[in-house]
Amino acid sequence: MDVLQCLIKGDNMGKIGFTTSIPMELIIAAKKIPLDLNNIFITDPKPQALVEIAEEAGYPRTACGWIKGMYAVALIEDLEALIAVLHGDCSNTQALMETLQLKGLNIIPFAYPFDRDPENLKLQIEKLMKYFKVNWEQVEAARESLLPVRALCHELDAMTWKDNLVSGSENHYYLVSSSDFNRDLVQYQDELQLFIKKAHARRPYQDKVRLAYIGVPPIFTDLYKVLESLGARVVYNEVQRQFSMPGASNNIVEQYIKYTYPYGAFARLEDIQAEVARRNVDGIIHYTQSFCYRQIEDLIFREKLDLPFLTLEGDRPGRVDARTRMRLEAFVKMLI
Repeated sequence: MDVLQCLIKGDNMGKIGFTTSIPMELIIAAKKIPLDLNNIFITDPKPQALVEIAEEAGYPRTACGWIKGMYAVALIEDLEALIAVLHGDCSNTQALMETLQLKGLNIIPFAYPFDRDPENLKLQIEKLMKYFKVNWEQVEAARESLLPVRALCHELDAMTWKDNLVSGSENHYYLVSSSDFNRDLVQYQDELQLFIKKAHARRPYQDKVRLAYIGVPPIFTDLYKVLESLGARVVYNEVQRQFSMPGASNNIVEQYIKYTYPYGAFARLEDIQAEVARRNVDGIIHYTQSFCYRQIEDLIFREKLDLPFLTLEGDRPGRVDARTRMRLEAFVKMLI
């Protein structure tokens, strides 16, 4: 913890926003605060109001809800800079960045290579290093300082599917938060350690149905609670788990090559198939965001994953609607 505290202390603790997970070790090495706009948007007490800010500014009704939420968050937060992932995430990010640039925000582009080429990724990381004025030694020191907290994330995940001591909603919360560690590394690690200690004292869940959740985190605010009320528990959160960097690696380039989310459906499919097999999953829920190009990838997952499969679509932040609840009820009932 001493190394971690040393890295995050500094007089110039500016906030660096980003649109999806990036090598945030560079941000930490530069003694800045990493800030995932998605997490701030969806945990806001009134996320729908943030969507409306974007629509009042001229964003169309058919634009992605996450994009509109991030637009509002970026304007509200006092950001030193915003890292825009222009390849490997949302196809609307470029337009988002242009509208934010119009408002005077400092935009830093970043792109994951489509072919997962380590040399191309290294070049992208070096561009960020140049901006933040850090070197490889500092970045690797930051990466190593995060290994203990990442190990806690992996322990939590194992407690979910192997020990059956953690709910799907708890798994989702802690793993999705690992994209920026809730903007406070030390507090996040302390909170997670305490949660794990308490969870070890629980009685294991007795599940009727074990589910895999694949796709981007849901814009529904109560999806996991609804599933748990029906007797089902999510034991695999695909993208959220990837945020915690689950694969062992020797350096930062290797770590973000192993990170599957930015590299397309087939890169993700290999990880999904392996995890679904070892977690004894009964069925799969694939969440897709309205107006997102990733909806088309549903065709691939349906063909390649040989388990009962339910596709859910969400648009705006809020509770699960009646139609979606009925579909969830029917799906869980079929699996019991």
